[in-house]
Amino acid sequence: MPRQNGSISKRTHRSQRERLPPASVDPGAKRRFQFRLLKWYQQHGRDLPWRKTSDPYKILVSEVMLQQTQVDRVIPKYHEFLERYPSFQDLAEAPIEEVRKTWYPLGYNVRPYRLHSIACETVARYGGTLPNHPEELLSFKGIGRYTAGAIRSFAFNEDAPILDTNVIRVLHRVFVGTGDPKTQKRQLWALSEALIPRGKGYDFNQALMDFGAMVCTARDPYCLLCPMKDLCKTYPFDPHRSE
Repeated sequence: MPRQNGSISKRTHRSQRERLPPASVDPGAKRRFQFRLLKWYQQHGRDLPWRKTSDPYKILVSEVMLQQTQVDRVIPKYHEFLERYPSFQDLAEAPIEEVRKTWYPLGYNVRPYRLHSIACETVARYGGTLPNHPEELLSFKGIGRYTAGAIRSFAFNEDAPILDTNVIRVLHRVFVGTGDPKTQKRQLWALSEALIPRGKGYDFNQALMDFGAMVCTARDPYCLLCPMKDLCKTYPFDPHRSE
């Protein structure tokens, strides 16, 4: 079913307001960061089940499950959930209370309701096929800017920026260094987009998340072993510095 024109119009105006100016990054630093990050990811990237599929449904399930939940808790539930609800159609047809019980014990229990709602809308509006257009993705209740970027990047192999907690930390420490990252989201979104090597958005975004989870951690990062230390504006990291 085609989307109502008014919805597209509102979303388009919102997109125009959020359109970001290009981030200013030293070309040499940009190239070194890209090369080193992708090389590190090739050697140390995590083997995660949702990295073995490009199915938009499976990518969406993983992204919703990973919100505020550790990876090791998500993996078994991800397999169980997909075995029970292998497609948007299967999830949409399931009673919501059953879905909620299947979700247990992941917590943050608004998520199964949101995921079920997205499945119902995908079936009703798009015949069970999730769209890849950013405005259409953002029109779903429960798909925000990060999730839309992750779907475009990991399911549709587009060079779409992402900005989750790990990515914010890495980009702010390496390229910004001062101020509160919570108040610098606009700048960090622009930076995330500017750094993506053309045609390599999938690996680059996965690498950013892994690097933040494994090296540039919130507390006690591995600065001495970090391949970015000569680029990083907060090296050596001071745990008493307010980020």
